[in-house]
Amino acid sequence: MSSNPVAETVASLMPRAKAELTELVAFKSVADFDQFPKSESEGAARWVADALTAEGFQDVALLDTPDGTQSVYGYLPGPEGAKTVLLYAHYDVQPPLDESAWTTPPFELTERDGRWYGRGAADCKGGVIMHLLALRALKANGGVPVHVKVIAEGSEEMGTGGLERYAEEHPDLLEADTIVIGDAGNFRVGLPTVTTTLRGMTLVRVQVDTLAGNLHSGQFGGAAPDALAALIRVLDSLRAEDGSTTVDGLAPGTAWDGLQYDEEQFRQDAKVLDGVELIGSGTVADRIWARPAVTVLGIDCPPVVGATPSVQAGARALVSLRVPPGVDAAEATKLLQAHLETRTPWGARVRTEQVGQGQPFSADPTSPAYTAMAEAMSVAYPGQEMQYAGQGGSIPLCNTLAALYPSAEILLIGLSEPEAQIHAVNESVSPEELERLSVAEALFLRNYAAM
Repeated sequence: MSSNPVAETVASLMPRAKAELTELVAFKSVADFDQFPKSESEGAARWVADALTAEGFQDVALLDTPDGTQSVYGYLPGPEGAKTVLLYAHYDVQPPLDESAWTTPPFELTERDGRWYGRGAADCKGGVIMHLLALRALKANGGVPVHVKVIAEGSEEMGTGGLERYAEEHPDLLEADTIVIGDAGNFRVGLPTVTTTLRGMTLVRVQVDTLAGNLHSGQFGGAAPDALAALIRVLDSLRAEDGSTTVDGLAPGTAWDGLQYDEEQFRQDAKVLDGVELIGSGTVADRIWARPAVTVLGIDCPPVVGATPSVQAGARALVSLRVPPGVDAAEATKLLQAHLETRTPWGARVRTEQVGQGQPFSADPTSPAYTAMAEAMSVAYPGQEMQYAGQGGSIPLCNTLAALYPSAEILLIGLSEPEAQIHAVNESVSPEELERLSVAEALFLRNYAAM
C-alpha cells in the first residue's frame, strides 16, 4: 500500500486517529438514560459535530430525534455536478456489561497485543473515525470528489428508531446517490468484505402471571401453578430438539449461496466450549444469515443468592427474534406474540409487548458502487478480492433509507470482524483494519466519482 499517496496519508494520520478514538470512547454514550447520564451521549454528539465542523462541513446540526436522542448531521460540498454519498456511523454504544470482566476499563481506549480495546472501538465509534480518515486523506490528495453527507446516529444499539422516524419526516435530508453504512465488518481480519444482507429483528417482552402473590413452596408447591415454570416451558417451545427456531407459522428460512463459514472456524470465533454442539441445521452461513433465530435475552425472576422457597406468582422475559431477508419483521412479530400467547401452559395469564423492531435488508451487489468498492478494496488489501457476506445483526435504518431512496445504492462495510467481540466484554478494534478500510473508503469515493 505504501506506493499509494492516499494510503501514505492515512498511515501518517493513525496516531491522530488513536487520540481521537480515545476521546470518543471515553464518553459513556449508552442511549439508555435509566442507566447512563444523557450528558454522556450529548457530549459524544458534540464531539462528532465539532469534528465535522473542523473538517469544513456545512449545516452541521445536532438533530433531536423522536426517541429523545441526538443524531449528528453535516454536509461537505464537492465539485459542481458531482454525485452525493452519505456516510453513516453511530456514536452510541452497547452497555459495558460486567465492567469487572474487562481486562482494562471499558471507556478507556487501551492498546494490547496490537489491538485497541474499549466499548465502541469497533461498533461504531471506530466507524466515525474511519469516515474522518477517508475524507482527510482525500483532502490531502487533490480534494473530495463527491458531495458528502455524514450522519452519526445516537440510538442505533437501542433499536428505538429515532433516526428512522426523523429521516421519514425530513426525506430530503439524507438523500444520496450512494450510501455507505460503516457499521458492518470484514468476514475476518484482512479479508475485505461487503455485507449484502442483514437479518431484521423484533424484541418482545412476555409477562406470565399465575397467582395473586408468591406462595410457600412446601405448603403449596405441586398444585399451585408456578409462573416461572410456565415461562420456561413456553420459551422452550420456541426451539426444536436440534435448537432450530420454531415459531408457529414462521417460515424456516432459506439457504445461503455466498461466502461460506467453516464450522471449525465458527466454533473458534464464537468461543464454543469443547464438546458443546452447535445448534440448528444446514450450513453455518444458512443458520446465521438466512434463517430466523430466537434468543432469550433476559428473564426477570429471583436471583439465586437470596432466593426463598417460594412458588413464583409472576415472571417475565425479553425475547429477540432475528428474521432473514424475505420475511416481514412486523408479520414475524405477530407470529411470535401469538406463539407465546397460545403456547403458555396451564391457562396462565400471559401478556406480550413489542419493544423494538427492524426490517431485514438485501442489497443489489451488481450495481456500479459495488464495482467501485471492489476496485478500492483490492488496492487497500493487496492480493485480496472483495467478498460478499451476510450479517446476522440488524441495522433498521438500512430499510428506511432503501424505502426513502429506492434508486440509491447501499454498501455495508466496517470494523466489526469476529475478533472485535462487539457487544461483549473486551471489545476491540484492529488498527490495521481501521487503516485499510479508511484507505478503501477514500479510494471508493474517488472511483465512484469517476464512474
